[in-house]
Amino acid sequence: MRDAGRITGEAILAAGEAIKPGVTTAHIDHVIKTYIEKCGAIPTFLGYGGFPASACVSVNDEVIHGIPSHARVLKEGDIVKIDVGATYRGFTGDSARTFPVGAVSDEATRLIRVTEESFYAALAVICEGARIGDIGHAVQSHCEKNGFSVVRRYVGHGVGADLHEDPEIPNFGIAGHGARLLRGMTIAVEPMVNAGTHEVYEMPDGWTVKTKDGKLSAHYEHSIAITENGPELLTRVE
Repeated sequence: MRDAGRITGEAILAAGEAIKPGVTTAHIDHVIKTYIEKCGAIPTFLGYGGFPASACVSVNDEVIHGIPSHARVLKEGDIVKIDVGATYRGFTGDSARTFPVGAVSDEATRLIRVTEESFYAALAVICEGARIGDIGHAVQSHCEKNGFSVVRRYVGHGVGADLHEDPEIPNFGIAGHGARLLRGMTIAVEPMVNAGTHEVYEMPDGWTVKTKDGKLSAHYEHSIAITENGPELLTRVE
């Protein structure tokens, strides 16, 4: 899990270095696929449920599951969400991050920052014996007090031998409620945060999810191991 997580995190950093105005989302996907395979791992998303690419690349009001395309060219002021999975020796890492493309608006900058902050607010309550509701409450509270909303239709999850395992990890909830976290569990916590309404819809391509009101969305995710010494971020690389 540590190796799979490291490769996943490094692939996202490689993608981040490639992001600039004029680059296509297909090029970003190529960078990610090339890096993962160079490490001897498998791009988890490629073919998963029929998904046609190695990474989800979602721009602006696209929340998640954006399909990379040679026709989609990034421009100054966009924000782009990169969601990556890598499978190594039978275990999977899953991580996501939102990047600005050149100079972006103050609202976009704040949305990206608050989304990342909400993840770390959740991380602060994660420990052996904590409850899943504690995670969702931490994310929701931080986002809503900053005037943003959390997506409810899609949630975090367990991760391990498979990309999506039990339990589900919502980004909303009531502290003190839900299943307890146990030592040895590995979970993916992934705030999906909208500038406007929490409501979303799926595009006709069967994958891309957009905000219902057309406002911006940001995404931040790490795979986490629950250990006797607290949470360990498996996909964070320096």
